[in-house]
Amino acid sequence: MTPGDIVLIGLPQFGVGSPKLRPALVIAILPGPYQNLLLCGISTQLHQIQPNWDETVQPSDSDFVASGLHQASGVRLSYLYAADPNEVTGVIGRLDATRVARLRQRLADHLKPQPKLRIG
Repeated sequence: MTPGDIVLIGLPQFGVGSPKLRPALVIAILPGPYQNLLLCGISTQLHQIQPNWDETVQPSDSDFVASGLHQASGVRLSYLYAADPNEVTGVIGRLDATRVARLRQRLADHLKPQPKLRIG
């Protein structure tokens, strides 16, 4: 698996007991022997997409067919999950490298320390 792959994995559901098999984007390979895939959950609930943060994948997009997704979906950058590769059921597709780079940059920019505002 490499960044850009869309995988199927049992992801925890908020407020519900058992994990549900869902698509997720491999956003990075993390160092170390445990939980070394950083994933973003993918959802068809487009009303939850945050503008200028999440990324919508539409059937009209050039990488939609290669993604393996069946309908318009959102890559939810706020739904990060660190996974062991053994948790992954399989790879179903791939997103364009430009789209993945854009998501990674948004996350990196968000994590950068912000200067503290000093008043008087």
